[in-house]
Amino acid sequence: MTVRFGLLGAGRIGKVHARAVGSNQKATLVAVADAMEDAANALASSYGAEVRTIEAIERASDIDAVVICTPTDTHADLIERFARAGKAIFCEKPVDLDVKRAEQCLEVVKDTGAVLMVGFNRRFDPHFAAVRKAIDDGAVGTVEMVSITSRDPGPPPVEYIARSGGIFRDMTIHDFDMARFLLGEEPVKVSAHASVLVDKAIGAAGDYDSVTVILETASGKQCVISNSRRATYGYDQRIEVLGSEGMVQAENQRAVSIEIANAQGYTRPPLHDFFMTRYVDAFAAELTAFIEARAAGTVPSPSGEDGLAALKLADAALRSVKEGKTIVMG
Repeated sequence: MTVRFGLLGAGRIGKVHARAVGSNQKATLVAVADAMEDAANALASSYGAEVRTIEAIERASDIDAVVICTPTDTHADLIERFARAGKAIFCEKPVDLDVKRAEQCLEVVKDTGAVLMVGFNRRFDPHFAAVRKAIDDGAVGTVEMVSITSRDPGPPPVEYIARSGGIFRDMTIHDFDMARFLLGEEPVKVSAHASVLVDKAIGAAGDYDSVTVILETASGKQCVISNSRRATYGYDQRIEVLGSEGMVQAENQRAVSIEIANAQGYTRPPLHDFFMTRYVDAFAAELTAFIEARAAGTVPSPSGEDGLAALKLADAALRSVKEGKTIVMG
């Protein structure tokens, strides 16, 4: 059975999810809603969809599920509205910037029995998923240390920074989810360091652009996360897992994976320029997982609770920076 989708938000991430819906044989994009009429019209026409208001999508009998790609501070309200409307919900991270508000939202999801999946797409990247499978297969023994490198090619506009919730809730939150995914245990200690090295305007907006986080689990497993808003060489996405019997890693990906050797040395094509091209397969795979979970009546993964756990780690990291100490998770 084809799942009929309404898309809320026709911006950059909305376009990414529209492509995922449009490329899935079990999905169809029925309607698009966005406050910017031109953006909504352009995206809807690309997929043969209609432009509707959020209210119309909420009431629509021809829409089974929604993809929420609106600004972060609207997520919780929209999740609650569509949970009560009986729609399945895929929402970009995070559920909310405030832990208590996110918890309230998840109570509504629980009470209504709604299907909710949070958009931590990196779990579905075939390379990162293969690392998790190697762990599950025992290829590296017991996980001991994880290293996650995630660096953007350049900083976002300062206007975005002001509404994003800051680097830990906006960018590092993906890596907090990946750390939980790979460690297999919940971090109980968080130590973070943050600086403004890329753009002073980011600091003036009250945020950071260069951060390092160390997570530790109760058994002593460790994860080191390195984030930067500037990588002049492209979109830097790498993970490494050290285990008791070996190591597994996922290296950076390129649009074309070749290497040229000549008198000038060895050269390879550049990295992907950003997440829109780097994670095409991941966005497609997560949508498939959402559709399958809805059909099976199971809780999708990553769930709302996964989103909440990552948000709590983000808050702990910010607190660690502000207070200059390791934070023990409550």
